[in-house]
Amino acid sequence: MADGSVAGVVSLKGKVSAEEWQARVDLAALYRLVALHGWDDMIYTHISARIPGPEHHFLINPYGLLFDEITASSLVKIDLDGNVLQETPYFINPAGFTIHSAIHAARDDAKFVMHLHSDQGVAVAAQKEGLLPLSQHALIVLPHLAYHDYEGIALNLDERERLVADIGDKTLMLLRNHGTLAVGESAAECWTGMFFLERACKQQVMALSAGRENVLFAPQAAVAEVQSQVGRGIGGKLGWPGCLRKLDRHLPGYDA
Repeated sequence: MADGSVAGVVSLKGKVSAEEWQARVDLAALYRLVALHGWDDMIYTHISARIPGPEHHFLINPYGLLFDEITASSLVKIDLDGNVLQETPYFINPAGFTIHSAIHAARDDAKFVMHLHSDQGVAVAAQKEGLLPLSQHALIVLPHLAYHDYEGIALNLDERERLVADIGDKTLMLLRNHGTLAVGESAAECWTGMFFLERACKQQVMALSAGRENVLFAPQAAVAEVQSQVGRGIGGKLGWPGCLRKLDRHLPGYDA
């Protein structure tokens, strides 16, 4: 895998623009990081990236590869109508196309979109009260968090309008009974937002194991203070290089 020769995929390095190649490398890194943290669901969730340029072209995972197998060259380039724009032995998951095309089309700032089905994320998405102000991670997330009600497997294109309306200008979302979602101007921002959301969900599941009557909610003054402190976003650029170094140690080959 380190040489990028996964399932017959030919390296695209030097065969696409520098901007597209960088988007491919960053997106492949996101897939590997999700796998490294145990947040993948075999082949059934998605992360996408918009390719810089005037066209609404974006990259998404080849349906059938595990997240720890994905490389920059194996990612599939498609347009907003779901047409594959490159030679590839793979196709894409229609449900992934529905969710990601909606947000990419509506939000110019959504250069990267990540959707997961982690155990803790689904657990909190299935709780009536949603994410509670139980931890610092949750307080950081809450000002940026939206909700979207479950409508079934995301195969119906008319769901896109409701999904876009629900996320509005937020960068994080709980898909009720379904999972988590994060968007970002960069891979670093998308990853950091999802990292905080997933951690907040895990912490809530652990805290509620003692029963809701035994948990301590953050004081309202503290909730307001954190909201003012993270008003411009969660960030993430500082930690991103370290994440890539960790990938180089534990799951090398994503940039092939």
